Amino acid sequence: MSETFTAMVIDTIDGRPKGSFREMTVADLPDNDVLVEVAYSTLNYKDGLAISGKGKIARRTPLIGGVDLCGTVVESRVPEWKAGDRVMVNGWGLSETEFGGYARFAKLKPEWLIRLPDVFSEAQAMAIGTAGYTAALCVDALEKWGTIRPGEGEVLVTGAAGGVGSVAIALLAAAGYNVTASTGRPETQDYLRSLGARNFIDRAVLQEKGGPLQKERWTGGIDSVGSTTLANALSQTVRGGAIAACGLAGGADLPGTVIPHILRSVALIGVDSVMAPQSQRQSAWARLARDLDLAKLDSITQMQPMSKLPDLAEDILAGKIRGRVVIDVSK
Repeated sequence: MSETFTAMVIDTIDGRPKGSFREMTVADLPDNDVLVEVAYSTLNYKDGLAISGKGKIARRTPLIGGVDLCGTVVESRVPEWKAGDRVMVNGWGLSETEFGGYARFAKLKPEWLIRLPDVFSEAQAMAIGTAGYTAALCVDALEKWGTIRPGEGEVLVTGAAGGVGSVAIALLAAAGYNVTASTGRPETQDYLRSLGARNFIDRAVLQEKGGPLQKERWTGGIDSVGSTTLANALSQTVRGGAIAACGLAGGADLPGTVIPHILRSVALIGVDSVMAPQSQRQSAWARLARDLDLAKLDSITQMQPMSKLPDLAEDILAGKIRGRVVIDVSK
């Protein structure tokens, strides 16, 4: 297969990894066992950092960006996958140490692939993408911890209008939990309410420096912000509760103390979507297939051509993206 295609390649420019478009062929791809024709990818915060050069996401260069992809198997050297299979990949080092989804073709390791659930189109799977799949991992983790109860207490979701937050609200609401959304944009409240949020808290309140042990409020929470926001969420969590942390949009620091953990038995559950084992991935995607309202998913999704990735990367870092962006790699 010698035809050329356009790819968003992360390469070292002026000493920093940054994205630019480049023409490639299948021969330029790694020699992995499964060749997939990619239909769609997504735009995540991590993608914004990688493309813009504002974060050192790629740990080797050059490589194709894009932490998600969905498409159809073209060729396979292993029996578990065959031509025509609809597959997707989330994480596994894509755009960090491995070639990712911002190209028409990808050659992938078979253990990375997940069969696309029948209920989802390829575009819907990428509307979910790493963000939605991470949200599902977080909900699974909170339920396993065991302190959140449908109809009881409040479950906090920070970064509520973003990709993780939007899907987390929809999944929690579908399971009957009372969701409080943290957002700094009052104009998003109608949108968040449509997803299932019942209450709101201004993100500025959670960004203020607070005491190590504050009034108990949250039976659990999903945090994609980090820093002071996460420290306050932990300090406000009820005895025995837990916060599932999966992001650091507000910073990688955690300016808190051990006091909530040792005086209230509050847990901080780290959720890693990149290298999660297949059992957790399968559980998360089963939850998404069962509980995610596809009409709500479609309402929070926009389709954009790959050609707009440089501008979209800046937008997501500036907090201008609401919901999910699906990237059409053919345009």
